[in-house]
Amino acid sequence: MPRKSNPPLPRNPLKLGFIALTDAAPIIVAHEQGLFSRHDLNVQLRRELGWATVRDKIAFGELDAAHAISSLLISARLGLGAAPARCLTACILNTGGNAITLSRRLRDAGVHDAASLYDEIVRTRHERQVVLGVAAAHSTHYFHLCDWLKSGGINPRRDVRIVVVPPAQVFRNLSAGTIDGYCVGEPWNTLAIQEKLGWCATTAAHLHPGHPEKVLMVSESFAQQRHEEHLRLVAALLEACALCDDSDFRPELAKLLARREYLNLSRKTISAGLVGNFAFGERDSLPANEFVRFHGEKVNPPSLTQAKWLVQGFRINGFLQGHNWLSPQYEREIFRPDIYAQAVRRHASTRA
Repeated sequence: MPRKSNPPLPRNPLKLGFIALTDAAPIIVAHEQGLFSRHDLNVQLRRELGWATVRDKIAFGELDAAHAISSLLISARLGLGAAPARCLTACILNTGGNAITLSRRLRDAGVHDAASLYDEIVRTRHERQVVLGVAAAHSTHYFHLCDWLKSGGINPRRDVRIVVVPPAQVFRNLSAGTIDGYCVGEPWNTLAIQEKLGWCATTAAHLHPGHPEKVLMVSESFAQQRHEEHLRLVAALLEACALCDDSDFRPELAKLLARREYLNLSRKTISAGLVGNFAFGERDSLPANEFVRFHGEKVNPPSLTQAKWLVQGFRINGFLQGHNWLSPQYEREIFRPDIYAQAVRRHASTRA
């Protein structure tokens, strides 16, 4: 039986965006390990500054696909902060990987959990307000932070001020004293800990185990008009996700991510969230392979359960006022296990 020939590479490169975070690893690995080429994809990586930029470039076709916060799918669809855009995902890139980091000043004042932060807020109520940063307004980071604050009796809307700070700027703002802490992905928590400017209060793995963190975000039009490319893209990234979860590969992964064109930080800083134990900066730690997961049947397939978790976060935090469209029908349009399954089958058939 004659061997099937691979389809030719597309004339125009597929523009794939990412933010300089550790959980962009599957995209970077797929590029560096030749997995995109193996799946007959001509991919051009583009490092972006923040999540609003990713959202807008997907919406207007400047990016074909991107590494994105899962909640960005819903905020884009609702038009929160921008014109509405119909986007979807057929692949979850990771679960976990976020943490809440607070300043050393708060630790020295006696803060060691959410309850003691509440005591500090009460004590200094007439002197200063506690300011905390998140990577995006309508984000998983916001959900993590608010739930943790509430666990200590803190009202996130009244007792603290929550501001949006792009991931690459949170450390600088903590160092300058303009914020007292933040919820963000790696390596920005580790950097604060290593520089003795902050300490980790808790992680997303503790607060919301198995939550969908980063996804492969595409526009609905891309998924329809470039269906075959989309399937190959998902298949390539699934291979990369499996490699990123291999404990033997993770030291090499940290070295790769440290390069100037990617995260541009030391290998030691990046390794802390990937290899061995993720240290909180005090006594606690968490195995790195529990702190962030890139691969598995409970990680990569998008599901309605994950969509419902996100919608519930939007609802609890008051983001759905005036929006009545969020029915199961729309959840199914945003999280696409059917496309994921097609990509898995296609990948299996090409390897047979």
